[in-house]
Amino acid sequence: MITFEDRIPTAAEQRAVAEAVGWLDHFDWATIDRSLERSLHGVVVRDGDRPVGVGRLVGDGVRYWYVQDVMVDPDASEQGIGTRIVERLLDHVRAEAPAEAVVGLFSSPEAVSVYEELGFAAATGDPLGMTLDLPGPDAA
Repeated sequence: MITFEDRIPTAAEQRAVAEAVGWLDHFDWATIDRSLERSLHGVVVRDGDRPVGVGRLVGDGVRYWYVQDVMVDPDASEQGIGTRIVERLLDHVRAEAPAEAVVGLFSSPEAVSVYEELGFAAATGDPLGMTLDLPGPDAA
């Protein structure tokens, strides 16, 4: 039975779903606990006692919110779980943001249509999304 829980995933849950989707290299597992604990909100989806989906919100919790790490186990896909995770995250923003909020995200190519159906649009002008990867202190 599929259940949705409004809470931040544990490191073990995050890892289980990341492994199922082939994203183990997307996370720094040595620091994942700190990263998760600083999240603003999360959603965990379980099939019985097995995690099959996760997602979370990061940001300042006031004006700027970012949908982060939405993942669904391929064995549980095609059930609308990813859409429902994002809807629950957006419901949290609507309930908690004290004023107009900006919600951003980065999408895998496969998930673009899911986000577009929820009203997200690719940034093509102002604002134009950008990223910068900074090496950690142990980088040579």
